[in-house]
Amino acid sequence: MPGVLNTVLIEGSFEELADEFAAYLDQLKKNQGDESSNIQSEVAALQGNGKQDDVLKKLVGGAEILNTAPEKGTFDVSISEFIPAYSHLLHLVRQSENENMFLARICQHLSKPITSSPSNGPGLALSVLSTIFNILDPDDDIRYNILLTILAVVRQSSNFENLEPQLKNLDKWIVEWELDDEQQRKLFLTITDVASTAGEDETAYQYLIRALRTVSSDAVSNPEATSLSLRALKSALTHQSHFDFQDLTALDSVQALRRSNPIYFELLEIFSTEGLDEFNDFKDEHDGWLEEQEFDVQALNRKMRLLTLTSMAASASQTRQLPYSEISARLKIPSEEVEVWVIDVIRAGLVEGKLSQLNQMFLIHRSTYRVFGEREWREVASRLDLWRTSLVGVLNVVRQAKEERMREVETELNGSGAKA
Repeated sequence: MPGVLNTVLIEGSFEELADEFAAYLDQLKKNQGDESSNIQSEVAALQGNGKQDDVLKKLVGGAEILNTAPEKGTFDVSISEFIPAYSHLLHLVRQSENENMFLARICQHLSKPITSSPSNGPGLALSVLSTIFNILDPDDDIRYNILLTILAVVRQSSNFENLEPQLKNLDKWIVEWELDDEQQRKLFLTITDVASTAGEDETAYQYLIRALRTVSSDAVSNPEATSLSLRALKSALTHQSHFDFQDLTALDSVQALRRSNPIYFELLEIFSTEGLDEFNDFKDEHDGWLEEQEFDVQALNRKMRLLTLTSMAASASQTRQLPYSEISARLKIPSEEVEVWVIDVIRAGLVEGKLSQLNQMFLIHRSTYRVFGEREWREVASRLDLWRTSLVGVLNVVRQAKEERMREVETELNGSGAKA
């Protein structure tokens, strides 16, 4: 994985090391039945004419054989020879003024399956790719392409947990490489695909949102933006622990769905601000549409019930309690299931509170507003006025007690003086 800077140290002149590597490639090819391989002789002829880059073209092109070299004894050839061989080749490539051209070709080799070691192959490829990434200058923009290759290998190997810690450097890399919006979008979408393959749905969603933020205002309705917006919308609605949709509705490309895909946008608005009744009306009006779009209707029903209960808790800010009967009626569930749904909404982190079985009440300690608009600001203002009134009352009581105590002290002092 990308990390601290590495240095490749190999002794010998370019000519000696090139000849040695060419001989090694010939041996690998001949071991696999290619008796006609003669890279060493071809390299020797080119070195005699001082054609260093032509030599490298031969060596880098022939290096693809490393992916299919046979295993050695009880150890994979990739473990005993693969990494040292690529370190050897990288040392040679680094001496060229056109190293980026050769590094791009090496990345192509490493992105392909290493058939000599199916189990260890992805890890070995990542090791070499990380070395390439780390020996380059931080602002070298070819690191962008190398990172894309690393992501492709990680996706093949489902090794996302080792890459994820490095993503904290992503914003810094974007600045260092001076990536434009299109390059950033490609990078974010690649990370989205890798995370999705690894089952990291929340991470995948967050990078999909970042990709959408790179869409320019004049491109919000183009096919790519529309496709990505629908993908993000579906992901947000179907993710079992995602309940806040304001990140979606704030995007211009998602707002553009109001015209291009009005049914999708209507569904998003319902999940953003409405409740179970409105969702049921939507299903009746667009009968079968959710199934046609391959939504998990049961999962959507569950999420909408949790969101409806969240809204109910937020609306009960004055009494701070909800009767079981009201919850049962609004969620359209049997009364004996009320406690299960309350526990689920607490587990989801949407509401805090406790159940009073004796009084058949849900006692609310904290609730979450699904949206925060004018009505919510009015409620905040009302609460502040109430608290201010309460504090004024407390201050008056304190002031009166203080004045009374001062009078008592004064009376006591006067009494003492009179006796004296």
